[in-house]
Amino acid sequence: MKRTIIIAILATFSFLNASAQKSAVFVSGGKAIKGYDPVAFFKQSKAVKGVDSLSYEWNNATWLFANTEDLNTFKATPEKYAPEYGGYCAYGTADGHKATTQTDTWTIVNDKLYFNYNSKVKEMWSKDQSNLIIKADQQWPTIKNQ
Repeated sequence: MKRTIIIAILATFSFLNASAQKSAVFVSGGKAIKGYDPVAFFKQSKAVKGVDSLSYEWNNATWLFANTEDLNTFKATPEKYAPEYGGYCAYGTADGHKATTQTDTWTIVNDKLYFNYNSKVKEMWSKDQSNLIIKADQQWPTIKNQ
């Protein structure tokens, strides 16, 4: 019952956000992944805010970095460090829709960065990651530009 309520709330919120999230990359405040350094999740195993003076335009989004090394690392292979599904919720993507995310819900699975809508959704996603990743990978090409 609790899971059904959470899914219903997520679906409603995602529906309301759908018109605002046409981009293939989740952008908040003009910045990809809310201005956090995508490389830091891999190298420092934590969320680190980037700085405006170290930015890079990629995939129609502005990405920020905490240091020049991370910026250059991302420039060399952005696909390796950018989050899956453009930083939208991995659980929502598996369910066939885009949902915003919270930066503290990050996970790295098989060298890929994932985010979720909130900690409750991350808990549900974590219980069946492998299957949900397969579903999200199948859904993403259809919903990424919606």
